[in-house]
Amino acid sequence: MTPTLFSVSYAGLWGQHRLDTVSFIAKARQLGYSAVELMGKRPHVSVLDTDAKQIDAIRQAAATYGIEIATIAGYTNFTLAKDTEVPAAEMQIAYVRDLAKIAATLGAKIVRVFTGYLVQQDGFLRDWEMCVRAVRECAIVAAEYGVILGVQNHHDVGVGVDSYIEFLSEVDHPNCKAMFDPWAPALHGDDLRDCARKLAPRMVQTTLADYVRLPRHQYVPGLVNYQQLTDAIRAVPLGSGFVDLSAFFTGLHDGGFNGYVAYEMCSPLRGGGSEQNLDRTARESLVTIQQLID
Repeated sequence: MTPTLFSVSYAGLWGQHRLDTVSFIAKARQLGYSAVELMGKRPHVSVLDTDAKQIDAIRQAAATYGIEIATIAGYTNFTLAKDTEVPAAEMQIAYVRDLAKIAATLGAKIVRVFTGYLVQQDGFLRDWEMCVRAVRECAIVAAEYGVILGVQNHHDVGVGVDSYIEFLSEVDHPNCKAMFDPWAPALHGDDLRDCARKLAPRMVQTTLADYVRLPRHQYVPGLVNYQQLTDAIRAVPLGSGFVDLSAFFTGLHDGGFNGYVAYEMCSPLRGGGSEQNLDRTARESLVTIQQLID
């Protein structure tokens, strides 16, 4: 398995310190990671902004620092295509094709996509079929550039483990692989070892983050009491939250997974978004990844 740092961690989102793509690659080497996943939108690898000169600079930085570019992370939501007047699916498939072209030029093996968010409670079948068709077409266009299409279990369609397996099976394309993460199934209360063992043979990458739960309550004056609300979660270094990474990696080992293990700081982080806190958290999390891999 290959420890990988995801550039979204230093993209300036959620109050975090921002680095450009070349500076991020240097940062990944400084922190001890051997590979990177690059965010396929601004401020990193945008299909609008990334020209030949920038591609050469990224490629040169990777060579200089001895960093493998593993994955270009696309951002898709194929249920946007419910409005038939606007060809949202076609635009996103074209976006994925452009990312695959950039990935091939940079030597990256994978382009990541998501499925789609829930639009209406009774629209399950329409959303499902829309995402299956779009992901299958993305797998086809990525294959034209020799790049694997990875589907991450993030959006609502197929986010449950059994649904995720069913979704990948229905896409049914040899170039469509799993990028199965433990975050969602941990929140769902699933057995992470069993889930990982099932998905490991299909996987090319997993992306890790860890969280603590922050219970929330709302005061109800008429009852002189509180009603419980959905917990908030706060990102913390790997191994210090509620995600059972030990069980997850036992399942990955059981199933024979040997791909990329990416770490991301992609939400508000305990300690804030300063460069120093990001660096400290990324270093601590790399130690945990190395222990889990061994």
